[in-house]
Amino acid sequence: MLPPIDTRSVMALRAQILARSPALAQVPGVGAAAPAAAPRFDTAMADALKAVSAVQEEAGAASAAFERGDSQDLAGVMIARQKASIAFEATLQVRNKLLGAYKDVMSMPL
Repeated sequence: MLPPIDTRSVMALRAQILARSPALAQVPGVGAAAPAAAPRFDTAMADALKAVSAVQEEAGAASAAFERGDSQDLAGVMIARQKASIAFEATLQVRNKLLGAYKDVMSMPL
């Protein structure tokens, strides 16, 4: 079995190495800069839903422009509608997986 590691001595050694080499302090993730915050689940989900909403709005705008006669690009309208459909289906599948995981967790015995 390995002996326990004294993290204070390791961090002190790291600080000494960084103090002796200014070039290392400039490297992202090595220097004294604070580590980047981990992405939050709620923020990631909100961003994904906004992206899906934007794709759907783009498809709606393309459809409306074609219906008004402002655009003659039927292929572009169909592609935008298909992108919106795929984005919605993917979102629906993610929701179903999350709901299934939630049900699984809630049905676990304590």
